[in-house]
Amino acid sequence: MKKHISNKIIIAAVMAAVFSTACNKDLDKTNPSYATLDKYFKNSVEMQKGTNAIYSSFHAGNLVGREWFFVEDLRSDDVASGGGQLELPRAQMLNGATTSDNSVMNSVWRGLYTVIHRANTVIGSAPNVTDDDAVRDQCLAEAKFFRAWAYFELVSLWGPVPVYTNVVSGPDQFQARATEDAVYTQIIKDLTEAAGVLKPSYGNADLGRITSGAANAMLGRVNMQKGDYTAAKAALLKVTGAGLYRLVDNYNDNFIEETEFNAESIWEAVYFDRGDNSFDWNGTGDGSGTAQSTIRNQEYCPLAWRNLIPSDKYLNEFENTASGAAKTDPRYHWSVYETGDKFNNDADVLTDALQNGNASTVRGVTKKISWRKFMLIYKQSVSTASYHPGGNNQRIIRYAEVLLMLAECENELGNTGAAVGYLNQIRDRPSVMMPHYPTMQFPVGNKDQVTKAIMHEKMVELGGEEVRNRDILRWRKKGYFTTDPISYFRAKRDELLPIPQQEIDNNPKLGTGGVDAQNPGY
Repeated sequence: MKKHISNKIIIAAVMAAVFSTACNKDLDKTNPSYATLDKYFKNSVEMQKGTNAIYSSFHAGNLVGREWFFVEDLRSDDVASGGGQLELPRAQMLNGATTSDNSVMNSVWRGLYTVIHRANTVIGSAPNVTDDDAVRDQCLAEAKFFRAWAYFELVSLWGPVPVYTNVVSGPDQFQARATEDAVYTQIIKDLTEAAGVLKPSYGNADLGRITSGAANAMLGRVNMQKGDYTAAKAALLKVTGAGLYRLVDNYNDNFIEETEFNAESIWEAVYFDRGDNSFDWNGTGDGSGTAQSTIRNQEYCPLAWRNLIPSDKYLNEFENTASGAAKTDPRYHWSVYETGDKFNNDADVLTDALQNGNASTVRGVTKKISWRKFMLIYKQSVSTASYHPGGNNQRIIRYAEVLLMLAECENELGNTGAAVGYLNQIRDRPSVMMPHYPTMQFPVGNKDQVTKAIMHEKMVELGGEEVRNRDILRWRKKGYFTTDPISYFRAKRDELLPIPQQEIDNNPKLGTGGVDAQNPGY
């Protein structure tokens, strides 16, 4: 059942090519060893290789394999520093001291534009492919999805950004920063077109490919972030109405290796454990022998580097009988490890000494607590876990998030009863079975009360899954926080990351389209 799509990733050399001109005509020659766009993408096989190269960039270390989850988490209040071992550029982002030369942020920026470039190459070459219309159209839809995903990442992290919808083939094709509305327009167009073509599901040989469900779920995310709850609801109902997804009985099945591609999974990034602790530290994902593993298990693991740990705010958000709740939320146990928990198939016990770095404070008690989600020590010994890039797939969107997004949509559209119904579906999961809303701590008699219940439920259900940072951005704009959840937050600055200095230096058109080259406050 494992990682079939990654077996198919073959990197076409043309995808990595950068086209440029030279002043010396003796140097202005075509390398006969490399394919060029006018000679490649002439058939469906070549187009499929180009599409697989987009997946390779998406999986790579400068995106979902490493730096992507850092950037998302460091912009949230789900996490805290694991201790002094947290590298400086990551500590800067966590503490609000991000500069325009921050290497982690810049890596994600470059990775996203690599995805866009490769997607544009496939999209622009589609008219040349006539031997298999079905494969061509599928590749075209997948490329549009990834271009939309990359621009959504960019617009939600940096705001206005340059938009490229054609292959950049020369140094005179720089673009100015487009407005956020223009970026969202392009995203919604791409996702809508992709959703109309993509298949709802695949056989085992193609698990991991983008589905129509993933496209519609992304449309829900995007429209909700844009503030269009009516459009978001319509897209999300296509996911729930497809009859393909459900909440799995065991909450923990969303985070362990043996239950990848389960009924709750809508979109996940596929990874391999090759058994040799390989990881692509260059972060590009290129090369037929490149390891397609993720370093997340190493970065957050209680027994390894433990660079980020769950924040005290997140830990104390869970309902607990000690603080007056009718039941202690079982999701706490499946989300984090704390001192005294068993691991390695229950053969070993986690101690303070085994966990590097800082402790946490939960309901007045100080102890060491670490992430459990996506970690592999449930089946690993101390010696194995000390350094181990993993093959556990990164779940990007799961059905629980769709239900929680629908709850928010219904609440914003005045349908509080429907919103509460979606929340209670989440709490009805057999391994969770939390009391239905209303509860003593969360009454749901009006929109504001339902909003607080949604904010609570989304944090405890999806904590550490790279969702919270966008929730904060959206809810901050709507004035839903009495105290900002980000301790360092400064208005008109910290809503966005700084535009990378390298982009400012290299792109002469960046600030010429009515939007300044740099974001406010930097």
